Amino acid sequence: MKERKAFKFYRSYFEVANELPDKEKLEFLWALLKKQFENVDPDLTGLARFAYVSQEHSIKAQMEGYISKVGNPSQGGTKGGTKGGNEAPAVQEKEKEKVQEKEEIIDFGALLLFVNNSFERKFKVVSDKARKQYNARLKEGYTKADITTAINNCKKNQYHRENNYQYCTIEFFSRAETLEKYSDTTKQAKVIQAFHPIIIDN
Repeated sequence: MKERKAFKFYRSYFEVANELPDKEKLEFLWALLKKQFENVDPDLTGLARFAYVSQEHSIKAQMEGYISKVGNPSQGGTKGGTKGGNEAPAVQEKEKEKVQEKEEIIDFGALLLFVNNSFERKFKVVSDKARKQYNARLKEGYTKADITTAINNCKKNQYHRENNYQYCTIEFFSRAETLEKYSDTTKQAKVIQAFHPIIIDN
């Protein structure tokens, strides 16, 4: 993978990383770089893992797009363009919606840690009812990125801040109406991000 010189760094990567503590932020960004430049799958835990899996579809699609053009380095191949790897997350999700639904699995331990860290709560478990509801949301087409966005938006929401985040429970984010309400602004932003990616180049 030494021949790869650049990849597109989407704003969604920055926004997710920006919500993490410094240690997990570094772990997430380093895992992203290792995947893009060396195709190494990360071994993350906790908040860093939850952040990575929320963006995993886009990260993998970029790498698969690159490999499809240059070939697998271990098997030879010719250098080419970056079709596929240049596709923005919004485009990738539309093209691979059915595959994505089957692949996405929520790490409930990481989710629990993320919610507790975001709202300074001390929830102990994710109930069976909540687990079933989260899995139902994935089958309906919602993504881990939608869940992450809803949590981040609620953290910034004035109403929830003024009420000390009392309604921001694990079960709250498993509801379709919650995801519709609090992930909507970022869904719209994804369309903009498709045209304004940040480039990392060496």
